[in-house]
Amino acid sequence: MPNEVANAASAIRLRQSTLPVKPQTANQFTLATSYFIIALSTAVLISYAFDLLSRRFRTPPVLLLLPMGALLRLLTNSFNLTIPYVPEAISTLGTLALILVVLEGGLDLNLEPQRFSLVRRTGLTALLSIVITTLLLASMLFVLLDESFYKCLINALPFSIISSSIVGQATRVLSDGQREFMIYETSFAAIISIMLYNFLIVSDQSVLSATFGFVRDILVMGFISIICCFALLYLIGRINHPVKFLPIISVLLLVYAIADIYELSSLVLVLIFGLFLNNTELFIRGRLAEVFKSDLFERELEQLKNLTAEGAFIIRTFFFLLFGYSTNLSALIDTDALIVGALFVVVILAVRGGLLRLLYVGRFRPLNWIAPRGLITILLYLNIPASLKLTGFREGILALVVIITSVAMTIGTIRYKPEGEGV
Repeated sequence: MPNEVANAASAIRLRQSTLPVKPQTANQFTLATSYFIIALSTAVLISYAFDLLSRRFRTPPVLLLLPMGALLRLLTNSFNLTIPYVPEAISTLGTLALILVVLEGGLDLNLEPQRFSLVRRTGLTALLSIVITTLLLASMLFVLLDESFYKCLINALPFSIISSSIVGQATRVLSDGQREFMIYETSFAAIISIMLYNFLIVSDQSVLSATFGFVRDILVMGFISIICCFALLYLIGRINHPVKFLPIISVLLLVYAIADIYELSSLVLVLIFGLFLNNTELFIRGRLAEVFKSDLFERELEQLKNLTAEGAFIIRTFFFLLFGYSTNLSALIDTDALIVGALFVVVILAVRGGLLRLLYVGRFRPLNWIAPRGLITILLYLNIPASLKLTGFREGILALVVIITSVAMTIGTIRYKPEGEGV
């Protein structure tokens, strides 16, 4: 009798396990998918609306996206929900956005002979701004915290980098000369900062070996970049498939990732590729033009610029949303964080104003206020190895510097009355 009962129970469980999925479960999955699509689409549309408003009110979208991310966290907390893998998503989105932003900047740079003076001045401005600001901020941290100056340098460097992703909105109200100056400067700043960051990270063991490796990596990446540029340019002229640029960008990302694994200055590849495509007349002449350039190249280049700009816009949107989501709001009202963040901004603006007086030809206002910290600052700071993090460095300083410098840029551009002038 007990065996018969057991067999009957087993048969019942077997029949239950073979029953089809309840419609309610399928509906719940469909609803979850629909809500997810609604959330993504709404975020992009709101970001686009923010971007349109920024043109009218001269307010960078980051000042609206960060509070929106914080509001999203309050909303999910009220429903006991959490978004998984936020730090990993921020790192991945930040890297993709950085690649597209640098590519976008490279595609905007014209290396004409009459602009060589501008290239020298913007490159020098970017380099001196990063070096001087880093040294001053590191000295401040060295005095405030009981840490080595080497650690202070690494933690200060991300705060010395002007954000090309945020500056893009501010340049719309500038004169042509000022806009061109900012495009060149921010593009150089992105490359120089990444190279200096990698150099500082590996120079812990030996400065001499780090210097040798640094020069070697630049030469290797330069050689790889030239090969990739000609190969990708050849593909652009020969691919007839409607989907053309996504595979090319995928190849660029693939080479970037492989170079990054081997700790090469992979961002140099992205900038050189953008410069190469936008200035092919300097590199492709005579018989080479017949092989590598097609009659439709100029139109195709515009399509690539549009695709890059739209891709960078979408990725930046979710990057800043997730960063706002991950920000601890209580850390933003910490007294020490507010004081240090304000001092950081004072140093940043003071160094920028001094350098513009020396190196900018013409009226430099409101350029002295346009020094926002954003995507690169966040990405580099979050990627500092745990062993090199500063003990006692307040959590809210990073977000506060991003917010305050963006507010300063907004105030400077609102007070600015456009005037036509050259650089």
